[in-house]
Amino acid sequence: MTQAPTPTADTVRRLVRSLLEEAPDGSAGPDVRPVAEGAASTTWWVGTRYVLRLAPDHRAAVARRRELRLRELVRPHVPVTVPVGVAHGEWAPGLTYTLDTRVPGGSADRHDVSAVGEADLAGLLTGLREVPVREAEALGVPRAAPRSLEALRRAAGRAARRLAEAGESDEFDPARLAQLTPPATAQLAAKAGTAVLVHHALACDHLVIGADGRVRGVLGWSGAVVGDPAEDIAGLALAVGSPAAVRAATLAGYGARPCLRGLWLARCDGLVHLADALAGRTDGDLPPLRSRLRRAWEAILLERVTELREDGDDAL
Repeated sequence: MTQAPTPTADTVRRLVRSLLEEAPDGSAGPDVRPVAEGAASTTWWVGTRYVLRLAPDHRAAVARRRELRLRELVRPHVPVTVPVGVAHGEWAPGLTYTLDTRVPGGSADRHDVSAVGEADLAGLLTGLREVPVREAEALGVPRAAPRSLEALRRAAGRAARRLAEAGESDEFDPARLAQLTPPATAQLAAKAGTAVLVHHALACDHLVIGADGRVRGVLGWSGAVVGDPAEDIAGLALAVGSPAAVRAATLAGYGARPCLRGLWLARCDGLVHLADALAGRTDGDLPPLRSRLRRAWEAILLERVTELREDGDDAL
């Protein structure tokens, strides 16, 4: 397979100049800068109004093409901004680009979500549930089977022990994981027939939060699947904290089972991701991973529920 070219500022500037009639901000040429410093970036700020995303490989190019269509399907159903495409095409043979309007605001690790922001998140979860699954699948959105919470519990136990051995006991006490027992994981298994459209990447950098705590937009739709709604509850728990995530899910009509399932998915994921990064198995900055773990392990009132009625996920 041919190696993809490395995007540079000149590459981006030439591409943007061909797409925009006027240079952003009235400058002589487009002001472009990578969103993330370091390695060759595939996401670039263009002035103050646009974001350019370059697919780094053919797999990503397919996902980006699907994302453009999916955003149009989702937009009428959700109360938050979904990026609007200004232009799209290929920046290299077979590799796509999308030029989107920039959603003003900061990431979820810069601004806390307010009570009204939690209502925005509830509207997001409600809207995703209302998107017709058949229409999403017709666009090529794949189905994803629910993860085994028991398998994840065992992996989290190993991760917790590695964290203790690495001197991370200040971050996490392994005894806390004992709250999640094998019978509990069986009780919190995903129920059949509950698959919905799932964003599947509700991380800090995909949630745009205003200084007032309102959710201004949601980015990063290329990884969406049809699957377990608890995955989005888990993503929110890692990004904005478990109490806010569970309150938003409850406002969206989700009951005890998916809320608790999402909570424990987030907690186990947080342990595994931090332990893997410490061991050098995955890339990742440790401070954000520690913050995600702390947010996921914030206590919620729902944890006092000791029994789930089979029909009674509305017991909240």
